[in-house]
Amino acid sequence: MERKVGTVSRGIRGPIIREGDNLVDIAVTSVLEAAESEGFSLGDRDVIALTESIVARAQGNYASVQNIADDVKAKLGGGTIGVIFPILSRNRFAICLKGIAMGAKKVVLMLSYPSDEVGNALLTYDQLDEAGINPYSDVLTLEKYRELFGENKHEFTGVDYVEYYSNIIKEAGAEVEVIFANQAKTILDYTDCVLTCDIHTRVRTKRLLKAAGAKAVCGLDDILTSSVNGSGYNEKYGLLGSNKSTEDKIKLFPKECTDLVEAIQAEILAKTGKHVEVMVYGDGAFKDPQGKIWELADPVVSPAFTSGLVGTPNELKLKYLADNDFKNLSGSELQEAIKNSIKTKDSNLVGNMASQGTTPRQLTDLIGSLCDLTSGSGDKGTPIILIQGYFDNFTD
Repeated sequence: MERKVGTVSRGIRGPIIREGDNLVDIAVTSVLEAAESEGFSLGDRDVIALTESIVARAQGNYASVQNIADDVKAKLGGGTIGVIFPILSRNRFAICLKGIAMGAKKVVLMLSYPSDEVGNALLTYDQLDEAGINPYSDVLTLEKYRELFGENKHEFTGVDYVEYYSNIIKEAGAEVEVIFANQAKTILDYTDCVLTCDIHTRVRTKRLLKAAGAKAVCGLDDILTSSVNGSGYNEKYGLLGSNKSTEDKIKLFPKECTDLVEAIQAEILAKTGKHVEVMVYGDGAFKDPQGKIWELADPVVSPAFTSGLVGTPNELKLKYLADNDFKNLSGSELQEAIKNSIKTKDSNLVGNMASQGTTPRQLTDLIGSLCDLTSGSGDKGTPIILIQGYFDNFTD
């Protein structure tokens, strides 16, 4: 009988993960027990994905705000520090800002506007137009910002992040000055020691600051790249990808975990004879049309994955084939013609008109986004995701 189902994404429930837990055993057992309970079986090229949170928790990859403060002070001098381009997030950045401010005498906080890097808005473009402000060139003081725009609370959180971040800095014992600008080198009018907090544009920002004469430049990816007084760390990403654990502690992005995904793959093969792919995933990469927020606040969607997940999709657009190449066919003839096109397609369809409109994104970004949407970020209790049929096509 012809198959009637394509891709299926399942949230797999697992235990609450603590430091030192064996994630290989937990992931494999959870998936196999779910299969037995729900009456499905594993197949070759199924994908098992673990949220980065449980990987970091099992690794015990935590740090305190004091650890952050000590590293910031050591690397940026502990005087006046420019903190530029942070995202507006209570979970992601506020706790880091507390530690940063504890490591400085004064923080010059430079916020991008009208929104941060991932789309959280301070203002709208309509507000800027009405005020005659050019965000590409105009620098606003806090006083000018308040004069023109007053208080602006985030649509979803109800937080005035300008006030919120200012209070965090002051409560940490540092003086604060707030400015609004979108050119990195603007901060050098205030201090030559800079911590740039952008995520996906950080390499360019650091390059521009150094070229403009900054004395000391760090990104969030340069803080806690090694252990500070016994803390956790991330050698590659530092504070990037971290989020709040307690009022005084953060959970960092997982350390190297390629060995974990490969061990899970090997264990599934040993127990079932099926060759699955395995990945660790964080934020998905997609944009919310209502709040304009781009979800990806992690440095990457997937910090570790098995080799079968390298690359991008190589797919034909079925509707293009139906409307162009085979527009005079219908019914079983049309289906067979399309199936034959799929079976004989080139291994690389770049530039082929029949592939236009397919998504030229990394497999890990696409699958990781599906995983993030399936698991959610709240209380679903499904930190492991099983995706079946993702690599199937119309001929299977």
